[in-house]
Amino acid sequence: MFSVGSWVEICWGAPLLFLICHLGYVCGQIRYPVPEESQEGTFVGNVAQDFLLDTESLSARRLQVAGEVNQRHFRVDLDSGALLIKNPIDREALCGLSASCIVPLEFVTEGPLEMYRAEVEIVDVNDHAPRFPRQQLDLEIGEAAPPGQRFPLEKAQDADVGSNSISSYRLSSNEHFALDVKKRSDGSLVPELLLEKPLDREKQSDYRLVLTAVDGGNPPRSGTAELRVSVLDVNDNAPAFQQSSYRISVLESAPAGMLLIQLNASDPDLGPSGNITFSFSGHTPDRVRNLFSLHPTTGKLTLQGPLDFESENYYEFDIRARDGGSPAMEQHCSLRVDLLDVNDNAPHITVTSELGTLPESAEPGTVVALISVQDPDSGSNGDVSLRIPDHLPFALKSAFRNQFSLVTAGPLDREAKSSYDIMVTASDAGNPPLSTQRTIFLNISDVNDNPPSFFQRSHEVFVPENNRPGDLLCSLAASDPDSGLNALISYSLLEPRNRDVSASSFISLNPQTGAVHATRSFDYEQTQTLQFEVQARDRGNPPLSSTVTVRLFVLDLNDNAPAVLRPRARPGSLCPQALPPSVGAGHLVTKVTAVDLDSGYNAWVSYQLLEAPDPSLFAVSRYAGEVRTAVPIPADLPPQKLVIVVKDSGSPPLSTSVTLLVSLEEDTHPVVPDLRESSAPREGESRLTLYLAVSLVAICFVSFGSFVALLSKCLRGAACGVTCFPAGTCACLTRSRRREGLPPSSGILRIQLGSDDPIKFVDVGGHSHGCTPLASAPTRSDSFMMVKSPSAPMAGEPVRPSCPPSDLLYGLEVRPLQAQPTLEGYSDAGIWLGHVPATVGFSTRAHSEW
Repeated sequence: MFSVGSWVEICWGAPLLFLICHLGYVCGQIRYPVPEESQEGTFVGNVAQDFLLDTESLSARRLQVAGEVNQRHFRVDLDSGALLIKNPIDREALCGLSASCIVPLEFVTEGPLEMYRAEVEIVDVNDHAPRFPRQQLDLEIGEAAPPGQRFPLEKAQDADVGSNSISSYRLSSNEHFALDVKKRSDGSLVPELLLEKPLDREKQSDYRLVLTAVDGGNPPRSGTAELRVSVLDVNDNAPAFQQSSYRISVLESAPAGMLLIQLNASDPDLGPSGNITFSFSGHTPDRVRNLFSLHPTTGKLTLQGPLDFESENYYEFDIRARDGGSPAMEQHCSLRVDLLDVNDNAPHITVTSELGTLPESAEPGTVVALISVQDPDSGSNGDVSLRIPDHLPFALKSAFRNQFSLVTAGPLDREAKSSYDIMVTASDAGNPPLSTQRTIFLNISDVNDNPPSFFQRSHEVFVPENNRPGDLLCSLAASDPDSGLNALISYSLLEPRNRDVSASSFISLNPQTGAVHATRSFDYEQTQTLQFEVQARDRGNPPLSSTVTVRLFVLDLNDNAPAVLRPRARPGSLCPQALPPSVGAGHLVTKVTAVDLDSGYNAWVSYQLLEAPDPSLFAVSRYAGEVRTAVPIPADLPPQKLVIVVKDSGSPPLSTSVTLLVSLEEDTHPVVPDLRESSAPREGESRLTLYLAVSLVAICFVSFGSFVALLSKCLRGAACGVTCFPAGTCACLTRSRRREGLPPSSGILRIQLGSDDPIKFVDVGGHSHGCTPLASAPTRSDSFMMVKSPSAPMAGEPVRPSCPPSDLLYGLEVRPLQAQPTLEGYSDAGIWLGHVPATVGFSTRAHSEW
């Protein structure tokens, strides 16, 4: 008996092919034999071992038999990797009378998608006995038939093949007949009855014989039929064909009614004995009788049914010519009809396995689907080629004949195209070629390969100060072309660690929408700008993020009224100002200095005389704040109460006022107020004091180098040398040209601060009543000038310079102004430094080039 799994055929070079095939198929021809009718669970072969697969990963990779038809007969045990019979297989039903019965199997694994091929040979088992078409075979032979004449008999049929098919015939013993067996080209055996002795109808008119057909199985099986031979009266001559065998070819597409061949036979007898009738031999199968029609008198063989090369590619049968004599005599010839293939079958596409969904990160060469193509036609009509559109990022690779794998040929981008309808076209090489199409649908799954992106790299937000807490400042929406969790964005606030001001104390960020809200009101005077970063982060794995820089600018509103710095007076009190008697027009009474903590036009202040007993006596400079006499002042002028209003340029404008009490004094001894005079700072002035202190410290460091340079210069060529004062102030006097007519004036102390704060300088000095004018700010932010009088002159005395006439202020020029001359200071670059309406004892200035 045959042992299941007793051998496996592997094609030469299979181990090498296993190593070099990487197209979704695994090469190597493996064949397993299995007897037909094997019971369920019968072992066929170990595919895991033969395909070099890891048995532990079979379940995860889902090794299975591909194809619905093969899955009805076979299954794979995922524990051992063995191929087992699922349902018994009837070889005769599966392969018919074919000499070999090979079932091609395809095995599919996932992760990665691969296909393995093997073959199962269904080995025939002698389960069928030979059978004759009829249990009784009738044969008529004339008594004049000569010994040696042969009479074809109907052959038996056996569903088994190979050694299990019919191997011999036997005839029961008798003295007149013997059995001869003729072997056809297809290997089948045809029994013929051979007449050995003359017959005598008068002695015996019929013979009953037993014909037995025996197959070659182990044990052999047999079938029998009764052969009845009737002996007829004498007919001298039998019909004769021109040839003993005929062979013709016809296209499978030949139409019904087409004449295939006309057979000719002759009989020398006369009368009815010479009339020949053509017919199919008695053992001709019914399928032949249904396909072909034989005219009984003309011998014309015509086609009456459709031919199909793919079902059967040739037909072989016997034609009988019988005369009309008594007894009738007959002759037989063999006819073979070969069918020629016509390209009448379009290729058939079978998608063995397909992924359906593929991640966009798949590498080129990733298997998408395994495709099988069949064309039942033969020759070039069965040669099939496969193609897909050129513009798709996919390619077809061929591993076996008519077996293809669809693989990726380039990178995939779900954001550019999320799905593909891949049209696969199979065409044969016939003339004309036939083709068929099938669409493979492939979805591209998302991979987190795109970070969130903002519409702009940076945002500028302008917010008016005094906003309400909770106001929406801006919305920082980011987009992510990915999908699912990869496109869900959350927002967070990023703050540099070295920033003194925390953005989170001013704003709040919605983590879902990216909306930025104010948590409190902004004050331009405290915070002008705020910069922070917002990060947009998706929920992919790993997550991706991007940032945007937000620059928030606080817009100034006119929410601060101007504050009067000089002259200083308590709220509601008067600021006394003294005038020398009989002063002329243009005399500087005082200078009102005010600042506005706002910026821009909101901080641009103007001065105006609001109230005065006689407005024609005094004039106020609109932008400088200088209060001057407009006309000569009479000696008997009573005290004048002047209300100066300081107004900014905001909308609406805000204003403040200061009240001056101007009176004539006999003694105009100038008094320089002591800056060290301290009083408890009022609320609102502490900020200005802080700005002043910071500015003084900063300018000292910046100007230290300049002071050293000037000191060296003075030591080398100064006329007056270096002078130090009890307050700790030192000055260097330099030589310069002197204009004629240097007038007397009162001394002041002027400090220019090098910063951009609202307080640009401090001017200390003035008259004996403590109200000190403040000069306009120079445009140079790097200049520092101090002017102080070493001694105060007595009333009516001319004031002379403390240095020789040639020792003057560096960079200062004397310009007389009506009755009261002043000094005007200029920098080296020609920048005006201010008016000094007093006698100048000395001057020092630190200067750096722009």
